[in-house]
Amino acid sequence: MSDVVIYQAEDGKTRLEVQLEKETVWLSQSQMSELFGRERSVVTKHINNVFREGELDKQSNVQNMHIANSDKPVAFYNLDVIISVGYRVKSQRGTQFRQWATRLLREHLVKGYTLNEQRLSEEGSKLREMQRAIDLLSRTLSNKEMVDNLGKEVLQVITDYAYALATLDRYDHGTLAIEETTRETLHVIDYEQAIGIVHAMKGEFDGLFGIEKDQGFKSALGTIYQTFDGKELYPSVEEKAANLLYFVVKNHAFSDGNKRIAAAIFIYFLAGNGILYRPDGSKRLADNALVALTLLIAESRPEEKETIVKVIVNLINRSND
Repeated sequence: MSDVVIYQAEDGKTRLEVQLEKETVWLSQSQMSELFGRERSVVTKHINNVFREGELDKQSNVQNMHIANSDKPVAFYNLDVIISVGYRVKSQRGTQFRQWATRLLREHLVKGYTLNEQRLSEEGSKLREMQRAIDLLSRTLSNKEMVDNLGKEVLQVITDYAYALATLDRYDHGTLAIEETTRETLHVIDYEQAIGIVHAMKGEFDGLFGIEKDQGFKSALGTIYQTFDGKELYPSVEEKAANLLYFVVKNHAFSDGNKRIAAAIFIYFLAGNGILYRPDGSKRLADNALVALTLLIAESRPEEKETIVKVIVNLINRSND
């Protein structure tokens, strides 16, 4: 989520709510038009020229954001684009804004680095303390003379939270990775099977549920089996399953029900490959966890995909026998 800072022009005539995210500032076309004192069509022309002439890459310098009083996302442009357009329209305000934004970002980065360093240090210390406590309690509760039903329940709760803390720690320190996976794919799901499941679900939901808008659903199913240079892009069952859930949610192939369909196909795929349940019959992924992951995917940005997939794979494979 971005922060909002207020920019006040030196002449006092312009006041903008500036989005601060990803170590830069962002303005919409209409905000740039107000800042530079130019018609929006003029700003649009210069933005297009910046990208067409190869001065900047569009993908890494533009992002869509949800703002108040707008039914759909609005395109925002970062400081590099703002500066380029400012030079093209020869705007004095553009120079003033660049100087203001540079000072703001410098202060933000210094403050952010200091706070982040302090937070990581504090969390690392708390995690080590928690792990020591977990080790002590585990040894105590595992003693044959002390393990009763209550002790087992307490030990299970501690173990659950220890895994969550360890996962968060690996995420914070950039060491989150896919752990042991199942290589053999027992069941390949094709479009006919998958769409059959969608049709079977229609009786439970009304309206536009399950009506395909495009080929996105078929594309999601095919993508998880793609190969490159003779090797599978997603070699394990768990990686295929995690990416299948992600792609079906994100492709928005249906007029309604994309998240429900994604979760159902994900469950079907896990079951077909024998990893939906643990050996003791319990679910590998709890209902509320599946709901949370599906909603997380729906609200995520493309650059977060890799991390989300790693989390899903590790949750599927987490040993709790």
